[in-house]
Amino acid sequence: MPRYTFEARDARGRIFKGELEAPSEGEARVKLRAQKLMPTRLSRSEQKVSAVKKVGGKSVPAKELQIFTRQLATLLGSGIPILQSLEVLSQSQRSAGMSIAMKAMINDINQGRRFGEAMAEHPLVFDRFFVNMVKAGEESGNIDAILNRLAQYIEKSVKLASQVKGALVYPIGILVVAGVVVAALLIFVIPKFESMFAASGQELPGLTQMVVNASKIFQSYWWAIFLGIGGGVFLLINYYRSDDGKKTIDGILIDMPYIGDLIQKSAVARFTRTLATLLGSGVSIMEALDIASKVTGNHVIENALLRAREAISEGKSLTVPLAKEKYIPQMVTQMIGVGEQTGNIDQMLNKVADFYEDEVDVAVGALTSLMEPLLMVVLGGIVGVMVIAMYLPIFNMAGSVK
Repeated sequence: MPRYTFEARDARGRIFKGELEAPSEGEARVKLRAQKLMPTRLSRSEQKVSAVKKVGGKSVPAKELQIFTRQLATLLGSGIPILQSLEVLSQSQRSAGMSIAMKAMINDINQGRRFGEAMAEHPLVFDRFFVNMVKAGEESGNIDAILNRLAQYIEKSVKLASQVKGALVYPIGILVVAGVVVAALLIFVIPKFESMFAASGQELPGLTQMVVNASKIFQSYWWAIFLGIGGGVFLLINYYRSDDGKKTIDGILIDMPYIGDLIQKSAVARFTRTLATLLGSGVSIMEALDIASKVTGNHVIENALLRAREAISEGKSLTVPLAKEKYIPQMVTQMIGVGEQTGNIDQMLNKVADFYEDEVDVAVGALTSLMEPLLMVVLGGIVGVMVIAMYLPIFNMAGSVK
């Protein structure tokens, strides 16, 4: 395809220079006008187009995607065309995945592809939700507003995910510390007491003998114990990745006290925020529900949304199938119903998302407050039993001396 070198002005009189591909000079002018540029000089170039390898197997952190989206929205909102905006951003320091994706998108747009189509070639960087939002922005002509909305969505999603992870990090950290303490006692402390008791020649109490036997087993088969724990975790993770495993484990987790409440609220916050963002950007309700169901993070609520999608395809209102779902709060269906009646369902969904994001904050605080004393009691109880078991023979020896 022929390549053209151009010089053009935007509405503010700024001059832009670059190259693009088009079947003819007329098509090249059409492409420039589509980018809100008025060509002042256009000439055919004999340079060959260099192929740019598309990104493969390299994703980018959510924070970097959020910054890229915000910067691109700012440039587009300032009147700079998409191609020039990407070229400006590509000069900044980026991760390998983002850099490769941006170079490939610049090349694709130069060849005449639309921005959303070029972005869809990099699913590890821009997921289906992101691509559909951009395509909706291109169709409506307000892509800068859509990108700003996307940046806000990513920022809130990262915050929500960090809150949920933060609720899990503390108990896992306590359990790891407890495991290290117990292992140190079994390996280094208990054997010293055992040798002292063996020298005394007295019969050990049942609790002491049980701890001593546990110490011997741990010293002899510690590798098998750690291997078994690691293998169990590996099998559990692989089972969860399967459809049956995810269905079973998600069903168990969402019914657990405290943890299930946190999972439910975070899932509701995710899907309402995603659904609001998609519907507010002009994506169809069927496509929006399909995408929103995939970001909930829980198989139970995902299936509830997919069932609602099927009901809508049969001509029903969104509130009718959601009201029948056990794990969709009644307040959510009521707010959606009000939104359907008033015609501003995206605004209602955003309010629901704000509410449940605050509820996640409260749930995380409540779970942390509950887990902290509980784990301390468990850790203290394990260490206390081991200490008592070691001192029981000493107390018996003291009684015999008296």
